[in-house]
Amino acid sequence: MAQKKIAFQGVPGAYSDMACRTVFPAYETLPCSSFEDTFGAVVSDNAQFAMIPIDNSSAGRVADIHHLLPSSGLHIIGEHFHKVEHQLLAPEGVTLEDVKIVRSHVHALSQCRRMIKERGWKAIVHADTAGSAAELAEKKSPNEAAIASKLAGEIYGLKSLASNIEDEAHNTTRFIIMARDPIHPEPETGPVVTSFVFRVRSVPAALYKALGGFATNGVNLTKLESYILDGSFNVAQFYADIEGHPDNRSVRLALEELSFFSREVKILGVYPASPFRRQENGIGGF
Repeated sequence: MAQKKIAFQGVPGAYSDMACRTVFPAYETLPCSSFEDTFGAVVSDNAQFAMIPIDNSSAGRVADIHHLLPSSGLHIIGEHFHKVEHQLLAPEGVTLEDVKIVRSHVHALSQCRRMIKERGWKAIVHADTAGSAAELAEKKSPNEAAIASKLAGEIYGLKSLASNIEDEAHNTTRFIIMARDPIHPEPETGPVVTSFVFRVRSVPAALYKALGGFATNGVNLTKLESYILDGSFNVAQFYADIEGHPDNRSVRLALEELSFFSREVKILGVYPASPFRRQENGIGGF
């Protein structure tokens, strides 16, 4: 049985690694090469939980996640909003003026576009942020830097030439925490999020009718995204987050109406809302 391990996609020092350490400081983090491997680590009992990034306030949703969630065999049991604070990392002896090339994940490069443009640096895309830091530490290039986390700098022995270089101060990633078994929070214990996927029937105005129950029952829909399931472009699946517990009468009625106009509804998790939602006025209405 997994002993206090939490899996994430990436290499040590990734922002997912930081999120794991923030939420589960007593747990060992388990790096995985892909999201499928991350889910698999929990399914096979090599880890108790998985920390999965689902979207970012600057870059939008994380590719492929919504396709993978319904078939992962896991349940969402929590969420975590992690502030992304990019560092410009370089080997010892390298100064800001020496830098000519900067490497990182495509999203990190786009989130630091202003500084890259002002400095006239050549930006090279890497598979991930922490991986670019690990590679730079090995190469020790005198004119290259990597954009990654403070943790990555500590792990790979790089120094920070500049901190918080992201263009937008609100740059935040939402993570979901997944486990083999669902949890069953009591509706009265505090704000709850219910996440689910659904496919509407192929009839006119099906989506409008399916979502009508949330409006008439006063249920706040905080997230709704669609994505194509096959190559025909005829079948779309929707991912949604709502405020409220399925045991609440209003939520129950809304989900019943959704089911009537849908071919399939699958609840991915019912879990406590992060305190971040109450602190930040733009996210949810809790």
